[in-house]
Order: sequence, then C-alpha cells, then structure tokens
Amino acid sequence: MAKKLKKLIKKQKTPTPKRSAPSFRKLVLPNGIKILTEAHPQNRGVACSVWVDRGTRHETENEAGLAHFVEHLVFKRTKKRSAYKISRDMEAVGGDLNAYTSRENTAFVTHSLSEHLDLSIDVISDLVCRPSFDPGDIKKEKQVVLQEIHMAEDQLEDTIFDKFFERFYADSALGKPILGSVDSIENMDRKRIVDFHSKSYTAENIMVSIAGNIDHDQVIESVLKHLKPVKAKRPSKPSPTADAKLPTPNHFRKVIRKPSEQVHIVMGYPSIDFKDRHRLEAVVVSALLGGGMTSRLYQKVREEKGLVYSIFSQLTTFADVGLETIYAATEAKHAPTVIELILKELKKLKKAGIKKADLDLFKTQVKGSILLGADDIENRMNSLAVNEMMFGRYRGVDEVVRDIEAVTLDSVHDFIETKFLIERPSMLLMGALPEVPTEKW
Repeated sequence: MAKKLKKLIKKQKTPTPKRSAPSFRKLVLPNGIKILTEAHPQNRGVACSVWVDRGTRHETENEAGLAHFVEHLVFKRTKKRSAYKISRDMEAVGGDLNAYTSRENTAFVTHSLSEHLDLSIDVISDLVCRPSFDPGDIKKEKQVVLQEIHMAEDQLEDTIFDKFFERFYADSALGKPILGSVDSIENMDRKRIVDFHSKSYTAENIMVSIAGNIDHDQVIESVLKHLKPVKAKRPSKPSPTADAKLPTPNHFRKVIRKPSEQVHIVMGYPSIDFKDRHRLEAVVVSALLGGGMTSRLYQKVREEKGLVYSIFSQLTTFADVGLETIYAATEAKHAPTVIELILKELKKLKKAGIKKADLDLFKTQVKGSILLGADDIENRMNSLAVNEMMFGRYRGVDEVVRDIEAVTLDSVHDFIETKFLIERPSMLLMGALPEVPTEKW
C-alpha cells in the first residue's frame, strides 16, 4: 500500500514554479518627483501609491489637523471626477482606493490588477494634483471629521495614545493629534486649505512607490502622463530631518477620568530614531518585552497573574526621535498592581539583560514576520517609500534579514545599557479613577 501511494504521489507531482527575485528601479524626474518600483512578476496585482512628505508635524499653529483634513477633502471632488466617480473608477475593476495621514507624511494607495495600473495612477494623480476644494464639500466634510474626532474620543484604547503624545511631545508638532481639534476643524476656511495644499503637494515633496506585476518604463510613462503637481509659489518648509531643534520628550504622570469599565494605561519613555544603528536591537527588545503571547509582559501580567486581557509594547520611530510605549487595560482596582508589574519587568530587563536563548527566539520571530510580510505587495510598496524617505536608498528584504541576523548579545546589551531609558517613564491613565493618582501609582 505504501509503495503504491509513493508511486501515485510521484506520478502526480507537479514541479514547483520558480519564484522570480523582485527587481528594484528608481528614477528622479527633472521636477523632483521620485519614482520607485519593485517588480514581482509572479503577482497578478499591483500596489500603487503616491506619498506626500508632509504630515501633522509640518503644520503651523493655525493649521492643526489640516494634513488629515486635506487628505479627506481630495476624495470629495476633483476637476474631472465626482466623489462617486473617484470610488467607482477603482471599484468597477475590482480594485480599492485608500489614504492615510501620519505625523510625518500622507499616502494615497490603490490595489488593483496589473492591467489597471494606468487607471490607478490616473485616479491617485487626480486626487493629489487636481482637487476642487468646493465650499459645499468643505462644509460637509467638516461634519465628517468632527464625527471622527468624537468617535475617537469614545474609543479610549485608541485616544489614550493621542493624549499621551500631546503630553510627551508637548513642545513639538509631533504631539499634535492627527485629526486636529473640534475648534481647529470648525474654524478652517478654504483659503487656508488651498494654501496648505499648494505649499505641501509640490513635486519635490512627492514620491511614487509601486510594487507588483509591473514594468518600470510603463510606470514612468503613466506618471509623466497623469501626475502633474502645481509648482510651489514659495519654498517648502524644511523636512523634519533638516530641523535644527529636536523634539524634547516631557516627563509626566497624569490621570484622565472617563466613564469606563476598564482603566487604560500607557507608559512610555524615549527610545531611538528610525536611522539609529541600534534600531533592530530595539525591535528585538520590544518583541521580547511585549510583542506577542511569548513576551515577558504577556506571560507575567496576563498568563501568570490574569490581570489583563490586552497588554503590549510598541516601538515608534520617527526621522529624528523615537519612543517605546506599553499599553495595558485592567479593572480600576488592579491598576496599581499592573503598573507595578510592568515597572518590575522593565527594571529586570535593564539590570539583567537577556539570555542567548531569548535572543535567538525573538530574532527568529522578527525575521519570520518580515519574510512573511514580504509576500504582501502592499507591504513592499510601503517599505520602498519609507526606506527612501529615511535612508535615501533601497533596502531589500535580504539586506534587512542580514541586519537582523547580525544582532548579537553584545549589541543588544549595548542598546539596553545606553538607549533603554526606562528610569523615569511617563504615564497616562484613562478611566473611572480619581483625578489625582494615589501614592502607589
């Protein structure tokens, strides 16, 4: 029976198709637009994006929330498409269209079949270069964003991070909420919106990043045909990498009383920036601390003590600064114990470091996550753009994996000793708690 089965398997076995290695190309157009492509011939689809190197941290005092508001408004109407047609043109071919604003940039993204790449570039270019900013649309979209702000306020597990950032980077635009405030959105006028778009959505601030089943030369042809940003009327504000003054983190302890079944806790401390030579050591340490179910915080606070449902750590790196945050949610009566356990694990890690077995486990975990993510063309599209903005060059998956493999016990302990700054963590609590923390907290 076994012999017959082996013979049958051998007879029916089909050869495994060879995977073509991704090929990267880059071109900078005379007007300053950068075009990045990574060809994945085995894919049917294409992830296409246009990035604007402007986000919340580029806003002035009277522009709070404008980067995000402009990202919303361009979807309402362009010179040649209505809001319905913008959505219909992509959905009619089975594609999708999205956008998001971060503290450092804004991105417009499509995912479609490769034969619809020209349409994708056309639609995104229309949004980026030819929005109408109709007064009626502005009035309606203000109500939408105000609802988004109110909705965020109701989701304490999300809004607590915005509140933490506001206090941690209180003296920097990095601390501004991406959505803006009720007052800033209500008082936004069309001139301010048009001026922000004109000075921000310029060729030198724009990058095209595309991954999937594409031909680089065809991409260039489509970009030249469709993507024609307005010329800047005045020089753009320098990017954060050129700013002379670095954002300075503030130390604070704060309780915000809100009706809630649970108390939400965010603890944070300064960490490395995106380009720091210890970045991957920081990633490995963050994974060990609170990256998943095998992490120390999850095992101690949830599995061993049963005090939380959710607890995790998160490394956030910007062009020039960074921070590590730890989130947990628990009943009010358990908050002091949860905080105490978190602080104990931080001090233990700072004092004793990690063992070789832990290093091997979490290096493998991080490497596996990156390799699995590399199969997602949208993930690759994002990676192309981020590496260009941060390093000014291409970093393939193999290079990143080699960098992870180069992490050693000595380099991790060097990071922990010099840049794992847990001595005075800042802390924010939201929930049904007293306004003033108890002495134990």
